[in-house]
Amino acid sequence: MLDVHQINVFLIAAQQMNFSQAARRLHMSQPSVSQHIQTLEHHFGMQLFERRGRHLALTEAGQTLLPMARQLVNLSIQIEEMIESLHGEIAGHLTIGCCTTAGRYLLPKLLARFRQLHPGVQVTCYVTDQHTALEMQNEGKLHLTVVSERAYSKDMEFRKFITDPVILVVPPDHSWAKRASIAPQDLPQADFIVREETSGTRRAVAQAFTNVGMNPDELNVIMTLGTSQAISIAVQEGIGVAFLTRMAANDAIHRRDLVQVHVEGMEISQDVWIGRNVHHPATRAQTAFWDFVNDPNNELLINLRSEEAAQAVCMIADDAEEL
Repeated sequence: MLDVHQINVFLIAAQQMNFSQAARRLHMSQPSVSQHIQTLEHHFGMQLFERRGRHLALTEAGQTLLPMARQLVNLSIQIEEMIESLHGEIAGHLTIGCCTTAGRYLLPKLLARFRQLHPGVQVTCYVTDQHTALEMQNEGKLHLTVVSERAYSKDMEFRKFITDPVILVVPPDHSWAKRASIAPQDLPQADFIVREETSGTRRAVAQAFTNVGMNPDELNVIMTLGTSQAISIAVQEGIGVAFLTRMAANDAIHRRDLVQVHVEGMEISQDVWIGRNVHHPATRAQTAFWDFVNDPNNELLINLRSEEAAQAVCMIADDAEEL
């Protein structure tokens, strides 16, 4: 009979393609991992890995086993969680991959509240770029992804659970800080700090420029940084100005370390989506969190959406004053 633990060792080794790295993930010794793989190969009577010096590759048998191994391990986790739930609690391990803004400003609050409701759930959150998060989910390494752009795939289901406005922020001593608004044509006059080209914020800004008949390349970009927090600090230091999501800029604006400047005719926003692979069996912890973030009575999300509505009202009021 198959040993689920050995199957899990094979699965992790196939994901890492390195027995030493697999051993570290499994908290085992490298010789023990090798022994489990050899025992499994003996059971099947064929090799699962090709050893090419220090490099590994799956054989045809290994490639055939991989998706079924993933299903078996997931099913074993579901069984353990289901039995644990008979004690009256939802328990288990929840893995989430997310983009940097959601990982820093949105998920910690949601996860803290979720853990209050379900203390038996252990959570691991991988903050990474969207492409990597979706790859990890397709490989079965994640239960859920939180990203700024949907990936259109028959394997994935996405739901939008928040829309985050993208705003122009400047340091308090900037000449724009005292103006109610500026025209889009004013933007090329400033030094801009931007996110990398693959970020959702930068794509949203580029689309907004196109919508008003401008080329985003007209911006005088003096610095590219990989996180919204780094950009916020750079703007506060007076290095330049930037477009940030309201979620990322909110605290600094309240402290008056940053000033929001309205750009006429450029209402920019970035949707945040949560996704799951519909072909991977859902654990109870995964289902509970999915239901939690999609609950219309979720107070945290209601408050965030209320802030968005208040922000929209302020922008409309600004426009009305100009008229």
